[in-house]
Amino acid sequence: MTYTRTITVPMPYEQALERTRAALADQGFGILTEIDVNATFNTKLGEEAAEAVGDYVILGACNPGLASKALAAEPQLGVLLPCNVVVRRGRDEGQTTVEAIDPQTMVQLSGSPQVREVADDADARLRAALSAISEAGPAQS
Repeated sequence: MTYTRTITVPMPYEQALERTRAALADQGFGILTEIDVNATFNTKLGEEAAEAVGDYVILGACNPGLASKALAAEPQLGVLLPCNVVVRRGRDEGQTTVEAIDPQTMVQLSGSPQVREVADDADARLRAALSAISEAGPAQS
């Protein structure tokens, strides 16, 4: 089962992270949480674990209107919110991978037509954000 939407872009990590935040905002998502996995691993597990994971951030993105509809339909869906978006450096410094949760995962767990509607909307918005990041291309020097 595929549970993410994934792109790899030819741009440095910091630039991809900035563009990801902007693309999510353009689609009505705010960032509720930000987990710097590298820093957490460094603090809790040591430098070796941090180096192994590399640059890696989990953004907890939320579109309040969609979240409200989803929770009204099924309050238990809160365990799946916010929509996590991962930004992680690729194999080299000029390549970054961006992954977003596939909102259709909610539909697989719920038979509610209202949840399907919310998931379809969220999916379209996340796909548009990923597309905008891809189309942005690398920065010009």
